Amino acid sequence: MKGMVVYDSSFGSTRKIAETIAETLKESGIEAELFHIKDTRNLGIKDYEFLVIGSPTRFGTMSFTVKGILGKVKSEEWANKPFAAFDTELAQNIERKEGSAAEKIAEKLKEMQMNQLLPVLKAVVLGLKGQLKEGEIERAKEYARKLATELKK
Repeated sequence: MKGMVVYDSSFGSTRKIAETIAETLKESGIEAELFHIKDTRNLGIKDYEFLVIGSPTRFGTMSFTVKGILGKVKSEEWANKPFAAFDTELAQNIERKEGSAAEKIAEKLKEMQMNQLLPVLKAVVLGLKGQLKEGEIERAKEYARKLATELKK
């Protein structure tokens, strides 16, 4: 099974979560290629069986780049493929249940008839520069292990 892990990142934290997910999937026997969102413009989804996508949460939603790419995708190419979504966001946003990039991504992908395998992963950052809270890399590894299990079913 071959998939793509796609991310956008402002200060590097979302990239670290994406790298962790891709590496853990590989360690679990799942082929996963890592891409920055800007490198996916000419990428054919037909070559991949699943998608993992993440963005920093800014103003309660995904980055403009992720939103733009998802807006250009032909939904028939993505229909019935499994996906997972993640983001990085401030703890207070999660506590207040303010908007989440991962939740908005998941909504958009479900509209395209994709199949969500796991609830979204929200990785906590400390401050606007995005330093990951201690333990978030381990949470991302656990998430990726669960995702690998679901992909193998």
